[in-house]
Amino acid sequence: MEGWKGLAVLVGRIVLVWIFLMSGIGKIGNFEGTAQYMAKFGMPMTTFFLLGAILIELVGSITIVLGYFTRFGALLLLIFLIPTTLIFHGADDPGQKIQFMKNVSMFGGLLILFSAGAGRYSLDYALRERKKRG
Repeated sequence: MEGWKGLAVLVGRIVLVWIFLMSGIGKIGNFEGTAQYMAKFGMPMTTFFLLGAILIELVGSITIVLGYFTRFGALLLLIFLIPTTLIFHGADDPGQKIQFMKNVSMFGGLLILFSAGAGRYSLDYALRERKKRG
């Protein structure tokens, strides 16, 4: 049963952060368009914040997928989600309300990951076990 539980956590980690990974890659591919979109919402220093968003999304996603410094990656994405949700998904538009709730759901999943850790199939677990053996 532990193997299945570990596998479920691994798949859950990957599925949870897939959106952040693809979003970070997409921002690189459409840097100017994304900067213009951010400016439309009144964001200052869009290049600086866009580079930060890309870095946070990619680093957070990769650490979680690998299960290496998983809690740090979850914390990065949690911090990223707060202003993103409030700035870009706070409108009265019904579509934005759905995006807002999606982000709240992802926030919940990241909180669980932050508190529970990466599980058995992760670099965090492998390194911890290796350290125990000496």
